[in-house]
Amino acid sequence: MAMSITTLALLVLAPFLVWRFYQRLKAMMMRQRSIVSRHYTGVGVFAAMILVAGSEVMSRPVLLGWLALGTAAGIAYGIWGLRLTRFENDTCYFTPNARLGMVIAMLFFARVMYIGVEIYANQGSNVPTPGFTDSFITLIALGVTAGYFGTYSAGLIRWRRALKKAVNAA
Repeated sequence: MAMSITTLALLVLAPFLVWRFYQRLKAMMMRQRSIVSRHYTGVGVFAAMILVAGSEVMSRPVLLGWLALGTAAGIAYGIWGLRLTRFENDTCYFTPNARLGMVIAMLFFARVMYIGVEIYANQGSNVPTPGFTDSFITLIALGVTAGYFGTYSAGLIRWRRALKKAVNAA
């Protein structure tokens, strides 16, 4: 079986892409300054991800159920992640639990990579291209990721409000 130059390029570049994504995530999971506008953006973006996917599967209740299950699990993980976070109330810095956040983000990244490989492998064949919301596994991964990071962002907003209230009371 002869491989095309495109396939070879993808085989060489895919590990590099995974490594870059991992390095970027690792940098994001370290001690960081809390910026409220980023937290609001996080809530908005991740809520939109769930709502858009939900609107796509509204007519398919089984898939909607999988999305809801993934979102509920993501919310639970988000609450757990907030409990594991180290908050510095005097400087508005926080340190998230790196392992939990990275596992959840890499789960979603792996699923997106799998879909990309599947689309590439089916190129030129009569196999129809799968839709992003056609698989329950994708919906679970999307729900867990969006639920986790949305809940985490909402928890950071709540922490900053409590911090502001404590500063004003003092």
